[in-house]
Amino acid sequence: MLYGVIDIGSSTVRMAVYDISPAGGAEMLLKKKHVVGLARYVEGGRMTQAGIDKAVEILREFCAFLACFRINHVCAFTTAALRNASNSREAVAEIERRTGLSIRVITGDEEATFDFIGATHGLSGESGLLVDIGGGSTELVSFAAGRIERKVSLPLGATALAARFSAEVLPSRAECAAMRAEAQEVLAGAAPFAHVQAPALCGIGGTFKSGLALYRAVYGGGMDDLTMEAARLPELIERFVRDRALPQEDVVLLMRAVPDRLPTILPGLVVADVIAKRFGAQRITYSDSGVREGFIYSEIIGTSK
Repeated sequence: MLYGVIDIGSSTVRMAVYDISPAGGAEMLLKKKHVVGLARYVEGGRMTQAGIDKAVEILREFCAFLACFRINHVCAFTTAALRNASNSREAVAEIERRTGLSIRVITGDEEATFDFIGATHGLSGESGLLVDIGGGSTELVSFAAGRIERKVSLPLGATALAARFSAEVLPSRAECAAMRAEAQEVLAGAAPFAHVQAPALCGIGGTFKSGLALYRAVYGGGMDDLTMEAARLPELIERFVRDRALPQEDVVLLMRAVPDRLPTILPGLVVADVIAKRFGAQRITYSDSGVREGFIYSEIIGTSK
């Protein structure tokens, strides 16, 4: 049976079509996305009308696509940008009314759980720390023997940091330093993780996908190499700060590697670096499965681990 799953995130709005078998398997057939940066439309804690209109525009496009193929099973959920807005209920209700979609606002706790289910589905006996740096929030999940030990959703996101600290496409060194201080302060408040150490991190979501693409472009590596050395993150950030007056070859490299993430790639890498240092991580491995897959296994298939 075909399902359309729509993820209304703080950085991107994504739609994926899955073929879900009676045996409980889920094969992704295609995915479409728009890099919107809904977190940038939050002013004074409220989602603006412009942000609501933009979300409606994209969701109508996705709905038309699904209707063309008569895909009637559609699930939509939203995360930090709409979840944390002070007018969340009113904004979501308007989007639902204008699109005909039913939208589930998942909590930070649920998002962390879905991240874990999606990233670790099919694995057993695994232990580690899972990190999802989104546009408006960051989820941390510590797990052992395939089970969650502790989890938290932090008000810390790449798009939100970019909007708060930098008015340019690329941040300066000083702006990166301000982002770093903010990330350190927020992370220090994650009391359940105070004594956690993790030599290896599992990173999921767009920040790590884009970060890995840029890492490969700079340091080399094939498509099968999904690991970044954490110690190289500071020099990767420094290479592309605005102060440096990028040489043309670096401009080309950056635009080829992360064309859709130019304003948020450095803020996301700053957060990743702060997290890696805080937990003593030496390497970060990217997983292509995350919240959408976790949502499917848990809420649609009902076979979460």
